[in-house]
Amino acid sequence: MYLFANATIYIGLAIAIYSLLIMTLGISTKNQKFVNSGKGGLIALLVCSSLAMLSLFYLLATSQFQYEYVHDYTSSELPIIYKLTALWAGNAGSLLLWTFFLTLYTCMIAFSRKLKGNPMVPYISAILLANAVFFFFILGFVAKPFILLDEIPIEGKGLNPMLQNPGMIIHPVTLYLGYVGLAIPFAFAMAALILKNVDDFWIKMTRRWTIIAWLFLSLGNIFGGQWAYVELGWGGYWAWDPVENASFMPWLTATAFLHSVMIQERKNMLKIWNISLIIVSYALTLFGTFLVRSGVLTSVHAFANSNLGLYFLIFMGVAVIGALYVLMSRYNLLKRSAGEFNSFVSKESSFLINNLLLVGAAFAVFWGTIFPLVSEAVRGTKVTVGLPFFNKVEAPILLSMMFIMAVCPLLAWQKSTVKNLRKNFMIPAILAILAMILMVVLGIQKAWAVIGYGVISLLLITHFLEFYRGVKARRKMTKESPLVALYRLMIRNRRRYGGYIVHLGIAFITMGIIGSQNYDLQTMKTVDLGKSIVLKDYRINYDRLDQKKEGINDIVYADVTVFKNGKKLGTYQPEKVFYGNWEQPSSEVAIISSLKEDLYIVLSAWEDDGKATFVVKVNPMMNWLWIGSFMIVIGALFAVWNGKYGNVTPRYTGVRKEVS
Repeated sequence: MYLFANATIYIGLAIAIYSLLIMTLGISTKNQKFVNSGKGGLIALLVCSSLAMLSLFYLLATSQFQYEYVHDYTSSELPIIYKLTALWAGNAGSLLLWTFFLTLYTCMIAFSRKLKGNPMVPYISAILLANAVFFFFILGFVAKPFILLDEIPIEGKGLNPMLQNPGMIIHPVTLYLGYVGLAIPFAFAMAALILKNVDDFWIKMTRRWTIIAWLFLSLGNIFGGQWAYVELGWGGYWAWDPVENASFMPWLTATAFLHSVMIQERKNMLKIWNISLIIVSYALTLFGTFLVRSGVLTSVHAFANSNLGLYFLIFMGVAVIGALYVLMSRYNLLKRSAGEFNSFVSKESSFLINNLLLVGAAFAVFWGTIFPLVSEAVRGTKVTVGLPFFNKVEAPILLSMMFIMAVCPLLAWQKSTVKNLRKNFMIPAILAILAMILMVVLGIQKAWAVIGYGVISLLLITHFLEFYRGVKARRKMTKESPLVALYRLMIRNRRRYGGYIVHLGIAFITMGIIGSQNYDLQTMKTVDLGKSIVLKDYRINYDRLDQKKEGINDIVYADVTVFKNGKKLGTYQPEKVFYGNWEQPSSEVAIISSLKEDLYIVLSAWEDDGKATFVVKVNPMMNWLWIGSFMIVIGALFAVWNGKYGNVTPRYTGVRKEVS
């Protein structure tokens, strides 16, 4: 197995180098046989990465502790599902997963029927192959997944308990699918520039790929936030940790790209901006990987220190410099064929403002993330930027984006007239103001919360009106029932209404953020057996403290009975788990959820006489955050789902070049 597993890596590296060279030779000599040979190498490359990953899965599942990776991340008593997911618990395994996704995506592009005959395919394949060469090199010489130990250990070190959570089964996989997915539009953009194809065909071809990559990044961030909320025991879901930021930044720039490409498709504008955005998004995926694996910043999510960061930094530098060189060499061509804005009060302008806000948010996160490194380099002292900075900077940007999202559907393309603005804005504005007044009457006094919920109300109203007006117009023409009209309206405009569903999801997420950040309550109290903790409408009775054993783990738990307004909600068990093969214990929290709020109970400490210390939090509107996350997923899937052929991704119909 040792020889076979390592052979898959080194043979894969050799095939990747061969395929890249023969593909490049085929492009330069316009020889289709060489290009076809390179495409054949892509299939062999996928086979190698698949066999390597299956080999590591087998070693992990069967507890082959003579392998360093298996010994470091599993143990014999670990459930089989966590033995398998340990594949992405460490550097080598996670990079192997990344490599598998990269080769899979490359084969899907190279052999896509919609790209048959497209002269960009060899260029796209060559760019993705350059990535594959880098990752196979890393697996072969830097982060080796199949290293044998000198002696066979009796037992493994086990998996970090924080990773033993259903969210962590999915979170890394979705993030890597998103990270690798952004390499696809990057490769398309570079191929289009090299071939001097400055129309919007490459954007139409990559639209679904970009949305899918964006969806996976969204899922990665969602599952990461949910994991942090239930597993870390601090009652929050986003701490602006460097590694959290690393996955959030490309999400922001990819979101900006998805919006601005609509303007290029419709008005032939923002060509340079769009290509710049996709370069930045691709670079940020590599930068995020550098942060996770370099050890330069402290993070609860980061891998152990290694020299991998330097390799990723060099590769990122080469990729970005090369991409900028290609962009600058085609600058005049892009500029010459670009359209212009007709009015500042138009749908195009709202898209551009939203883009600037998204990029500004990404830059603020980037600056806050790297500031400790900058301060250490300049002053010799590492100054950490914490939650207050990010919250103060990002909160107004978020509300500004929400406002732009709210008014965008009311604006016309090219230019909105005063009559049009008055007609479209009057009713939504009045209703939003009435909603804000009602909030103040109901006791919401904080200015940011009132403004935020007012903007959300405006967004919900304008989007409802978009659906209502669309259904009304369709019914007028077809006489269909309201539900049938709504269904057919949406499936004939999947991209538009899928985007609206995503907007509604973001509105609900913002509701959850505003509620949990502005109106959360917390208390930490030590109580005797039989005594109670009172917080808001809740009374938590401390009934019992006990201990149990699960496998090699010891669990201390408390029985607490929860009442709300005198009504019993049930008995719950917050726990503290002590692991037999891990030094640090973890908390298993008790969460009582409703649409209004979450009650969050943590067993913090205890004494021999039975006294126990609990941390109790009330987190308002938390479920709306998860509901909004679900709506984002639904909206993105709806937008990319197959409609009529050619409606989403066109088939290439241009001239046939000598190589394709």
